[in-house]
Amino acid sequence: MKLFSRTDEYLLIAVWRLQEDAYGVRIRETLQSMTGKKWSFGTIFVALERLVDQELLTSHLGEPQPVRGGRSKRFYTLTLRGREALLAIHSLQNSVWEEVSVAALRNGLQPGGAN
Repeated sequence: MKLFSRTDEYLLIAVWRLQEDAYGVRIRETLQSMTGKKWSFGTIFVALERLVDQELLTSHLGEPQPVRGGRSKRFYTLTLRGREALLAIHSLQNSVWEEVSVAALRNGLQPGGAN
């Protein structure tokens, strides 16, 4: 499985969460809500286009909006390949964290509870 950056992972999750409402501003709001961090549009749009190129997302233009000066919003949709990538990421993370005890980490203990 190809490993993805956290940015790619978070973008795929944000698009999945937003469904038909997945466009730039809403994606940015969702990312900020998910991570508690500020995200630049440049970072978001470069990564979104990379994910489209990798066929993990598709994009299309919506209808022109008078409130946007006649400009259209670009909407993103998770592809089957994108959903499969998210499932693989989820499975990998569960596997990696399976033997890690949060309590042991908090208390500075070694794996298996030894100090």
